[in-house]
Amino acid sequence: MDMFELMEWLSERGVTTVFKVDGERMMERRAAWMVIVSGGPLGEDSFFRADLVTADACLDALLAHLVSKGLSPFAS
Repeated sequence: MDMFELMEWLSERGVTTVFKVDGERMMERRAAWMVIVSGGPLGEDSFFRADLVTADACLDALLAHLVSKGLSPFAS
């Protein structure tokens, strides 16, 4: 599953998702990729943000967070 498929899956469940790359951070060789999710079945007070070096690392962190909340796009 790629990030776009996951974002669509999350949006169908009422989760707001932001996936971003920051060009300035990239030029400075800092963690330029960011993912944020909130709302929906994650709950009103549930907010997750990860700032990491690669898009894949953000995807992995997000998937681990979702599983920890009992929400998995891989469950049937």
